[in-house]
Amino acid sequence: MFALTHFVAPPEESIKSQILQLVVDNLTDISAVGLPPSNPLYNLYQYAVGLEVHHYLASIGEAGSLSVELIVTTDPHEPQTVTGFVLYLPVQNDTEACCVAYLAVHSQHRRQGIARALLAGMTERYPHAELACAANKVGHFEAMGFNVIAARGPQVLMNTRDHASTGQVAMLDVAPLYRTVEVQQIHSYLLKQHGKRAMVDAEKQRDRHLDQLQRKAQAVVQERLGERAWLQRGTAVRLV
Repeated sequence: MFALTHFVAPPEESIKSQILQLVVDNLTDISAVGLPPSNPLYNLYQYAVGLEVHHYLASIGEAGSLSVELIVTTDPHEPQTVTGFVLYLPVQNDTEACCVAYLAVHSQHRRQGIARALLAGMTERYPHAELACAANKVGHFEAMGFNVIAARGPQVLMNTRDHASTGQVAMLDVAPLYRTVEVQQIHSYLLKQHGKRAMVDAEKQRDRHLDQLQRKAQAVVQERLGERAWLQRGTAVRLV
C-alpha cells in the first residue's frame, strides 16, 4: 500500500532530496538520452538532470508562465519515505491537458502499482495526458491507457487520447543549466579522470546510442500506427 500527495507548493527539503535521489538513481530510464552508467558522461548528466528537476520543484505553485505540479507516493508506515513521484506540466489554453516531465519509482517498490497510481492521480486532474518514453517502455504505458501517437527523437510520444493537445507547454530552458560553473567543473574533473580520448569516445558512444534509440522509436511508431492506418483505411472502404 502507499499514500498519494498532490503538492501545490515546493515540497519540504526531505521530500525534495528523496525525489532528486530517485532522479539520480534512475537516470537511464527517465532521461531522454537514456545514457547507461558505463558511459563516462553519465555523472555529468546525473547532475544536469537533477539540477533541472530541482528548478522544476522550486517552481511549483509559483506565479509565472512555467506551471508545474507534483504527485508523490509515500510508504503509509513511514510517511516521510518517498516511493515514487510524477512531475508534470499543465498545458496552457487546455484545462484538460498536461505533459509528464519526469516519472520514477523506487527500485524496492516496483511492481506494486505505484506508477499506475501516480498516472491515475494525474489523469484524474488532467485526462488528456502526454508522455515520452523509450521504445522498450511503450508496452508498460499502453497497459496504463496511453496510446502511441508519434516518434520524437529517441523517444516515443504517447497520449491518453489518439492525438496531442493543441495547447502549448511552457518548459524550463535547460541550455543554461549545461553552462553553469558546476557542470563545467564536473566535465573538467571527468576529463582529467578519463582523458580527452575517452571523453571524445564517450560522446561518440552517446550519439550512436541516441541514433539507435531513434531507430527503435520509429520502428515502434511505424508498427503501431501502421496497424491503425490499415484499420482506418478498411473502415473508410466499408463506409463507402
